[in-house]
Amino acid sequence: MAIFSVVATPIGNLEDITLRALDVLRRADLILCEDTRMTKRLLDRHGISAATKSYHAHSKMSRTNEVISLLREGKNLALVSDAGTPGISDPGAELVRQVRSELADEIAAGSVKIESVPGPSALVAALSIAGAPCAEFTFLGFLPHKKGRETLFREIAASERTMVFYESPHRIMKSLESLAEHAAQKTVTVCRELTKIFEEVKSGMADEVLRYFTDNPEKIKGEFVVIVS
Repeated sequence: MAIFSVVATPIGNLEDITLRALDVLRRADLILCEDTRMTKRLLDRHGISAATKSYHAHSKMSRTNEVISLLREGKNLALVSDAGTPGISDPGAELVRQVRSELADEIAAGSVKIESVPGPSALVAALSIAGAPCAEFTFLGFLPHKKGRETLFREIAASERTMVFYESPHRIMKSLESLAEHAAQKTVTVCRELTKIFEEVKSGMADEVLRYFTDNPEKIKGEFVVIVS
């Protein structure tokens, strides 16, 4: 049986990886990486010398076909992203879809298996320490840069569910400004540098959180998880 393992990797602290994930990566014939340089840091840290190859949002169809061919040959492949769980706001989701589609017969026959090797996820990590209601929530991934952005903020403001999205340091201030405009009565929680030395959670009304980051521009670094409740 060829196994295609979707492996979660640390979102910051390189020690946050499961024993099973390390075993799968050691045994893989090939590790598909969003960025081979990022993955090499993790592999070197844990003494793993498996072969790697890039697979990202701009990979050509020939790379997908290569993956499918290797699985048909009985090879064990592992898919990782730069950080967290592949497929969650990540181009790996398209590869998994293609493998499921192209190898549907082999999967049904038991000669190919797609397995999850769960672990870190910025979404779950943020919700676990935010103290926000999360029995029901909607995850929006990364928000669109332009088209439909303001409409989406109005939807966030009107939602009765907790809304969660990822944001980059280049757009976090614009997002906080939009939340202050459209969702002034909501509680906004911003989680940054999760699992790293300077991990921080800032929570308050939208305008309070906006003012905090306006007054502390040195904290506009890394990836952000924004929770609106």
